[in-house]
Amino acid sequence: MRDYLKTLLAILCAFAVLTLSGTAGAKENDRSETYRLLELFGDVFERVRSDYVEEVSDEELIEAAVRGMLTDLDPHSAFMNKKNFRDMQVQTKGEFGGLGIEVTMEGGYVKVVSPIDETPADRAGIKAGDLITHLNGDHVQGLTLAQAVERMRGPISSDIKLTIRRAAKSFDVTITRDKIRIRSVRSRTKGNVGYVRITSFSQQTESGLNKAVAKIKAEVGDKLAGFVLDLRNNPGGLLDQAVLVSDAFLEEGEIVSTRGRVQENAQRFHATPGDVTDGLPIVVLINSGSASASEIVAGALQDHRRAVILGKRSFGKGSVQTIIPLGRNGAIKLTTQRYYTPSGTSIQARGIDPDIEVAQAKIEPLGGAALRERHEADLRGALDNNQSEKSDPKAKDVEDKGADKKTESDRVKKKSKPVDYQLARAVDLLRGLALYRNRMVN
Repeated sequence: MRDYLKTLLAILCAFAVLTLSGTAGAKENDRSETYRLLELFGDVFERVRSDYVEEVSDEELIEAAVRGMLTDLDPHSAFMNKKNFRDMQVQTKGEFGGLGIEVTMEGGYVKVVSPIDETPADRAGIKAGDLITHLNGDHVQGLTLAQAVERMRGPISSDIKLTIRRAAKSFDVTITRDKIRIRSVRSRTKGNVGYVRITSFSQQTESGLNKAVAKIKAEVGDKLAGFVLDLRNNPGGLLDQAVLVSDAFLEEGEIVSTRGRVQENAQRFHATPGDVTDGLPIVVLINSGSASASEIVAGALQDHRRAVILGKRSFGKGSVQTIIPLGRNGAIKLTTQRYYTPSGTSIQARGIDPDIEVAQAKIEPLGGAALRERHEADLRGALDNNQSEKSDPKAKDVEDKGADKKTESDRVKKKSKPVDYQLARAVDLLRGLALYRNRMVN
């Protein structure tokens, strides 16, 4: 065992030497401190390995140490073992098994970033901002995010009971697992207005957008007034797809830039000529469930004054995660950069403010507490916005006094679909712009 530990420490120390030797002006005492901390790790590893109440494999201990190192950095950095890595690769292709929710960890609980449209979780009434406290009666505290996600997955047609905390109340919801096939782009027409909804940014998104726009243009023809691009409850996804979607509506200019500690790794992405909508007006819908890649699109179109942003302030996830494979040991998802809108604004922990703020008004029974919107800044360990201007995202929150209020029985049973007030406002705006444009021409 000691030989094993010596080998492990030798590897770690060698890595430390390489790291420190590559740092200009590294001091000898810094190197000594690194060696001391590595010895501390070795001592703890040996003690746990030999004295823990139950036998734990070396692989489990090392993975746990790596997982802890990453999860303490920020809410989005994580270690993925071989299975988690495979699952992630499948998910980005647009098909995976589970409940259909994008989640993160907050305060020891699993927090729903957003449900995915037309999935078991969506049909069960799960909402962005819900906290999952128990899985089949077992408390989620003490589980990592990967472990919680693993428990929520299972055989198709099998049930799982989630205990949900929403505002000040808790309730149980039983959901039947299903194969999740994400069609990231959906579209339809609303009279002379084209409606395109993007639920996530997977490998299929840009091609799906082009097909949707072409179909709408063929159906409506010359009477087409404009497009509504719905990014509400879109948790994000692939950066390159966000760039391509933005490029589809822009003729020129910067789309997004990414910057980290190493200036040489900074990237700038620019639009290429060609607008898939032929310059027609666009209204983009966002809310507190719009995060990451969806914020890149909204920010680019807003800064270039290519679209009117309508809805509620977005989530505020302005960081970029790089997937770094570790051979047969899985991969790490590491936050390596912040991204900036074309105006040079970081939306980290701040979000995108809509041009026109419109709450998702509903007709609901009186009583009950409103659900406060949650954003990136609310997550424990979230990166600060590194720009000099400070803002308090929470101060901008306005409670929607009739929004998201349901009786206990209404939370779990399916009801008739309410009127989408935000979408109705967007359609009215586009029709008004078309009317104004036609009158100016004539």
